[in-house]
Amino acid sequence: MNDKRSAVEPRKTVLVTAGYGNQARAAVPRLTAAGFHVRAMRRVDRPGPGPNELGAREVVIGDACSASDAYAAMDGVDAVYHVGPSFHPRELEMGLNMIDQAKCAGVKHFVFSSVLHPTLSGLPQHTIKRDIEERLLESGLNFTILQPSDYMQMTALGMVPAQNLFLLGWDLEKRQALIDLDDVAEVLVKVLNEGAPHFGATYELSSENLSGNEIAQCLSRVFGRPFGAVRFQHTYDPIPEIFGHYDEAHSRHQMHVFRIVNEWYDQHDFIGNSSVLRMLLGRNPTSLADFVRKRFDSRP
Repeated sequence: MNDKRSAVEPRKTVLVTAGYGNQARAAVPRLTAAGFHVRAMRRVDRPGPGPNELGAREVVIGDACSASDAYAAMDGVDAVYHVGPSFHPRELEMGLNMIDQAKCAGVKHFVFSSVLHPTLSGLPQHTIKRDIEERLLESGLNFTILQPSDYMQMTALGMVPAQNLFLLGWDLEKRQALIDLDDVAEVLVKVLNEGAPHFGATYELSSENLSGNEIAQCLSRVFGRPFGAVRFQHTYDPIPEIFGHYDEAHSRHQMHVFRIVNEWYDQHDFIGNSSVLRMLLGRNPTSLADFVRKRFDSRP
């Protein structure tokens, strides 16, 4: 007997928050290419490339701290990928509200972008994500928590190929767990595609652990010429470069947290393990060397 129904299942609608952010730039195109209907949420409309250019089918303007805005943004969605804006003074409020409204809206799957080792009380942005994780665990929602390490995309801001330098704001011997955001996006697509097997899971996502000096050595190998690692003191405001914009109302808080994070990294290694990421990807995670080649189109 022939089945007259369409063999193509309806596309899942996924709400992605922080539509201007670094994660959206990696996640939205991959989700769209995988057949998802992507609705991106952003707090304000700003000039320049946004979620539409990345492939989002819908863009909603709303405040993630507002119950009505969050609920409206979730109307008709199957899943939510919540990315809290790092160093934002209201990040905790946003995360808790999004979870509460997802429960009210009957969202089938809530994926939260947390951080590797959220139990580190010395890092303010980690404790915020730890508290959001707690609310999610108690919510009754079907959830998946992704805990990525530091993004290679952020580390690349310190790479200065024209001067054969790598700049870092803390001890050059302290190791840092790194991951390519494209790998995080690939995991997200897998988690949303497969659904139930990932409900209740918390995944630590990391590729490799490298010190500033080791990053410089990696750059030397990739570019085929010696690079030096230099520790620098912050004599300027890095927020626009890190976050892609400058919000005067929040900049003082962001700089305060930024300095706390640098001081912590100056005293401690931040170590991850690549086993979970390798299992989820079904391949080796992207190495820093491969990331640099992709980012700078470099050849030895």
